[in-house]
Amino acid sequence: MFCLYAFSGELSCFVHVLLNGLDMAERGHKVAIVFEGAAVTLVPELEKPDNPLNALYRKARQQGLVDGACRACSSTLGVLDAVRAAGLPLLDDMSGHPSMAEYVSQGYTIVTF
Repeated sequence: MFCLYAFSGELSCFVHVLLNGLDMAERGHKVAIVFEGAAVTLVPELEKPDNPLNALYRKARQQGLVDGACRACSSTLGVLDAVRAAGLPLLDDMSGHPSMAEYVSQGYTIVTF
């Protein structure tokens, strides 16, 4: 089980989150992708059909790999409404942020990008 925490707000970095998450899932691993930090600003961009990563993003979402986005960072960085509109769960169990410890307690190995 792997939890891929995406912190970078760069699409060129996030493509690796998607590719690795999909590859791991195809190989039988349970995968959870978490948008954290500046990565939350990618949600409205990835939702655009003309974004070059939209197809990979959609595939990851359809497979249930995207666990959600940080509530605190989404609010602070001005994308809370866009994250809600995308239908992503808002993760906030650690002072408004998603807790890595919670994923670890469930048996996930944390990988950060």
